Amino acid sequence: MERTEGMQAFFDIFGAKAEDLFTAAGRINVIGEHVDYCGGKVFPAALNLRCNIYARKTCTKTVRMAFRGIEGIVELDVNKLDSYKGLKLGNYQAGVAYFLKEEGVEIVGCDLYYDCTVPFGSGLSSSAAIEVATAVAFSEYAGVQYDKVQLALISQRAENKYAGVNCGIMDQFASAMGKKDHAVLLDCSTLEYEYVPLKLGDYCLVVANCNKPHNLVESKYNVRRQEVETALKLIQQVLPVKSLAEVSPKQFAEVKYLLSGVVAKRAEHVVMECDRVNKAVAALKAGDIVELGRLLNESHYSLCDLYEVTGKELDALSGFARKEKDCLGSRMIGAGFGGCTISIVKRSAVDGFIRRVGKAYQDAIGYKASFYETSIEDGITVEKL
Repeated sequence: MERTEGMQAFFDIFGAKAEDLFTAAGRINVIGEHVDYCGGKVFPAALNLRCNIYARKTCTKTVRMAFRGIEGIVELDVNKLDSYKGLKLGNYQAGVAYFLKEEGVEIVGCDLYYDCTVPFGSGLSSSAAIEVATAVAFSEYAGVQYDKVQLALISQRAENKYAGVNCGIMDQFASAMGKKDHAVLLDCSTLEYEYVPLKLGDYCLVVANCNKPHNLVESKYNVRRQEVETALKLIQQVLPVKSLAEVSPKQFAEVKYLLSGVVAKRAEHVVMECDRVNKAVAALKAGDIVELGRLLNESHYSLCDLYEVTGKELDALSGFARKEKDCLGSRMIGAGFGGCTISIVKRSAVDGFIRRVGKAYQDAIGYKASFYETSIEDGITVEKL
C-alpha cells in the first residue's frame, strides 16, 4: 500500500488525518538457526518489509485500532489492559501496552491504522514488527525517552506472557535494532551485539515464501528443546560448559560418544551451526560471498538432516535455488515446518531465477511460492506526516 493510500484509509475509518507514521521491520536471519535457546549467536537483519502504523494522538482513555483488509475497529480501554488476552486481533498490541504501563509509561489514547507488509505466517516475524512498532507509537505519544533494546524486551514479554507464544529475543531485537545494510551479530544470552556490514557486491538476497502455512508448532519446538537440553546434561558430565554453544566442533567430536540417536543429531546441528555463524561473519568481513553461500547450504542440510525441521516444501524451494548457476547458496530461515528461504543470487539474474525456481516449485509441490524484493533497512522509523 502506498503512503497516500494508508493516509486515506486512516481518514476513511477515523474521520481525521493521520499525523504520524511509526514503522518497525520484519527480519531475516542470515545464519544461526535454532541456536538462540542453546546460548548461541544469531545473525539477523531488518527488512524493507515492515509494519506501518498510521497514527494520531486523541488524548482519550481509548486506543482504537484498525487493520488493512479487515473490517471494523478494535478498542482498548487504557485502564483495563489486563483484560484483552483472549482477543484474536489486538492481543499483541494490548500486551505491549500492558507491559509498558507496568514500566511506568502512561498509555495515551490514540487511533492506529496497521498496514503490515510482512507476510503473516511466513517466518519473517510479522508479530515482532507489529509489537515493536506499537511500542514505539505508545512511547512517542507518552512523550518518554525510550531505549530500543528495552522496547524489544517489552515486545518479547508481550508475546510470551500476554499472547502466550513461546519465542526468543532475536525477532524483536532485529526489528528494533536493525541497521541499514548491516546484519546484527547477537548473543541472545547477554544481548551483546555487533553490527556487521552486509555487502554482497554483485549479489543480493532473494526471500522466497513456500506458502505452506508456518506455525510455531509448539509440541515439535518443545521436543527439540528437550533433546538439546538432554544432550547438554550428558556433555556436562565431562565438559565444564554452561551451554551447547560453548562446545567447539573439536570438543564435540571427542564427547559425541556420550550421545545417541536424535539427541546426538540435534546437538551436532547446534554445535556446527554456532561454528558456521562465526565463519559467516568472518566471510562477510573478508568479502568472501562464495564462502557465505557455501555456509548457507551447509546450514540448510543440517536443519534438514540433523535437526529435521525443514519439510518437503522448504527442501524443494532451497534445492531448486541451489541448482541455479547464479545462486551461491540457499537455506530455510525461521522455526521451520513452513515459511521462507533466503538465497544469494546475482543481481542481474534475479528475474530468471524467480521465474525458473517458481515454476519448478509449483510443478513439484502443486502451488506457487511467493518471492520478495528485499533490502536491508533500519529497524525503527518515526515520521511526522
